[in-house]
Amino acid sequence: MRSSAPSHPLDPLGEDEFRAAASLLASAQGVTFPAWRLAAIELIEPEKAAVVAFETDADAPAPERIVGVNCFERSSNKTYQARLSLTHGVVLSFTHIPGVQANMTVDEWEEADAALRSHPQVIAALAKRGITDLSLVFMDVWTYGLSMIPEEYQGRRIGWSDTWVRARAGANPYAGPVNGFHCVIDLASMELLDIEDTFVVDRPGIMGEYVPALIPDRLRDASTREPLKPLDIVQPEGVSFQLDGNRISWQNWSMRVGFNYREGLTLHRVSYRDGGRERPIANRLSFAEMAVPYRDPSDDHYRRTAFDVGEWGLGFMTTSLELGCDCLGEIRYLDAVMHNSAGEPYTIRNAICIHEEDGAVLWKHIDHDGGMEVRRIRRLVISFHVTVANYEYLVYWRFYQDGNIECEVRATGIMVVSHFGEGQQHPSGTLVDNRTYAPFHQHFLVARLDLDIDGTANTVYRSETAMVPMGPGNPYGLALHQNKTPITTEGHDDYSWETQRAWTVANDNSVNGFGTPVSYKLVPGAAFPSFFDPASPVFQRAEVIGHTVWVTPNDAAERWPAGEFVNQGTGGLGMPEWVRQGRSVENTDVVLWYVFGIHHIPRPEEWPVMPVDTVAFWLKPAGFFDRNPALDV
Repeated sequence: MRSSAPSHPLDPLGEDEFRAAASLLASAQGVTFPAWRLAAIELIEPEKAAVVAFETDADAPAPERIVGVNCFERSSNKTYQARLSLTHGVVLSFTHIPGVQANMTVDEWEEADAALRSHPQVIAALAKRGITDLSLVFMDVWTYGLSMIPEEYQGRRIGWSDTWVRARAGANPYAGPVNGFHCVIDLASMELLDIEDTFVVDRPGIMGEYVPALIPDRLRDASTREPLKPLDIVQPEGVSFQLDGNRISWQNWSMRVGFNYREGLTLHRVSYRDGGRERPIANRLSFAEMAVPYRDPSDDHYRRTAFDVGEWGLGFMTTSLELGCDCLGEIRYLDAVMHNSAGEPYTIRNAICIHEEDGAVLWKHIDHDGGMEVRRIRRLVISFHVTVANYEYLVYWRFYQDGNIECEVRATGIMVVSHFGEGQQHPSGTLVDNRTYAPFHQHFLVARLDLDIDGTANTVYRSETAMVPMGPGNPYGLALHQNKTPITTEGHDDYSWETQRAWTVANDNSVNGFGTPVSYKLVPGAAFPSFFDPASPVFQRAEVIGHTVWVTPNDAAERWPAGEFVNQGTGGLGMPEWVRQGRSVENTDVVLWYVFGIHHIPRPEEWPVMPVDTVAFWLKPAGFFDRNPALDV
């Protein structure tokens, strides 16, 4: 018989499992904090076939509970990767991975800030700039790309710091950049390696505060905004979805919610009940990478490229949600369990929000004889929020009654800014305050879409619209053709405005009532070119951002499109390695990777705190159903 916990093989790791993993490594390999840091502990998800068997056969055994751990010894700066069986309580493997750095940990980030602010050399250097109250100083440590690490620090685990100073206690630190002042620190030993004190800019008078109590009276008094009347969202009979552990069912939809340190929220086993048939649509949906290069070559910004998934981990950065602020209505929450670098678990309360929303009109028609039919949209929303230093990312997966899936990401928070001297230029940024500019930058998100349209044997088709030349059969130039081309070999594709290119994932072995293959269509949104020279070392670390779409065969080992060990990583890892194999992606289990995001040319209206910038894409049924599946709403 099966044990009661976990209830499903895809359930995220719980507190006891994190403790068990850390205990196993301590007893078998001597991996203990603080000599070691456990950078990442995650569930190694079982194969699809084992999950299907567990779900469909009551006598099938539960798959073995396998945990992966990335850890490093601080004195030697050696990174190891372990595989543990929690089911049998044994270490399956413990392997040194030479030449790589594990992801950064929150502990390191916090310890580096404290170490730098208390270092005598840093204190003295800041004092020369007139900064003496170290309680107002914030040392924000970023990672390095390998190509930018000075030769003398090669082989170390290092970071570089921005320095910010608050105008007063509780004020916005990001309004006080200390330009030309950066520290280089060995994160394994917390040793200060260098202070880069290269130039000084007189601090201009700016208004960089957003907390109401700190906004000047002259600005608050100038407000003409009338107070709002209450807007109450109530469901007196409760919600319409069912939440059973991590399984959600609602309006023919069914799915499971997962969570891990790197991707944060993941969605699994997404299906739609069509009549009496449970039809699979997606095996797994997640974000596999997020690259944020700053496009300012100045001394303050040239190293500023964050890989928020690979270098840091969205799970670690996930924040607790609050009713009435982050979520409105009748809410159900799921907690998430993460771990610190000692392997000790902690719980993020209300990490995932689940609720229903009204979305205006679903479909409507008024007949000329006076009859009217109209239905309103009800959608299920699953969301989580992450805070990565100065930025927030709010992620929403929305499921609609007509079979549509929308993925929306909102960026907010505080832009990085720099001051500049009188008469100086700022060609790579936007003026947002007095002698203060926000650098141009980009947010590239990579969605990993493991779709299983009516099963695992799928093919991705490029869909394009073509004009038919005018002629005898098309005298008015009206005719259009829709061309569909199968992508048969793994590789990339790009968005085309001229042809309105899109992509469908089809199951050629399953046909609808009209005899055509069932499919789901990726409707692209927020796609833009990388604007990188291919020779750029920054681009080479994330070649995946060079194209809109990639198609690969599903391989459990191919999860991270910029490489598994992104921190201090080299070029050419991940996606470019995979697609060089030239494997077939026709009528097989495929993964569709979608690259989208924000080409951020800052506006003054985004300072001192940024209203949300919203981007999205859709997955829409395209012949998956024989007719509008929302006729019964």
